[in-house]
Amino acid sequence: MVDTGRSPVTVIGLGAMGYALAEAFVRAGHPTTVWNRTAAKAEGLVAQGAVRAETVAEAVETSSLVVVCVLDYPAVHGLLEPVAERLSGRVVLNLTNGTPEEARETAKWAAGHGADYVDGGIMAIPPMIGGPASVILYSGSREAFDAHAQALGHWGTSKFLGADAGLASLYDLALLGAMYGMFYGANAAFAMVGTEKVTAASFATELLVPWLNSMAAVLPMLAEEIDSGAEISAERKLVEKVALTNIIGTARAQGVVDKFVAPMQSIKDNS
Repeated sequence: MVDTGRSPVTVIGLGAMGYALAEAFVRAGHPTTVWNRTAAKAEGLVAQGAVRAETVAEAVETSSLVVVCVLDYPAVHGLLEPVAERLSGRVVLNLTNGTPEEARETAKWAAGHGADYVDGGIMAIPPMIGGPASVILYSGSREAFDAHAQALGHWGTSKFLGADAGLASLYDLALLGAMYGMFYGANAAFAMVGTEKVTAASFATELLVPWLNSMAAVLPMLAEEIDSGAEISAERKLVEKVALTNIIGTARAQGVVDKFVAPMQSIKDNS
């Protein structure tokens, strides 16, 4: 049963992430309107109590909070610009991955149409939405964020970064960059041991995951070095350069394809 005391919300875009966001709202008792270009994607949500809007305009008009989660910013504008006059007095919460500059320009565009704007970065995968490990970064209108903070809390842990609408995107991309760097390094490691018929699964479970977990504890120390401007010792630079030289040489000797070696070669050349 829908709790009519909950504020109405709208979710535009029902890919895997948008669907998870909308479903969390429905489960929490918020009257939830959804729209997706492929209408059939809303069927599961409708079965749970959501209302499927026939048009973007209808979706926007039903709620004071309009959540957009689509592929990119051109898609955001393609959907919202035709209904821009209907956004006045509403909050646009854009959870679409993009750049800080795109977020800032979209905030200006929204303000020009009388809407408050909040940008967000989702540090989670869809199955995590609704749990405390799901962290959502926000920036933009603090007043708009505060007004809907309780509803947004149903997605996980909220972190408001500041009034600059570009901050959420900046933090999001920085964190994703660290993640993809780890994934790329892991794939290089799998490729190296794979030349000796070691399975990626066994290597990951027995050695790689415990090793990376222990190395994560070093990150605060590295951060302190950066913040303090401390100079890395010549000895440490030399040790790291020798290690990289041996990693690169061994990878090539084992026949690992160059796409895995090139990033490490770049680090070595610029160290």
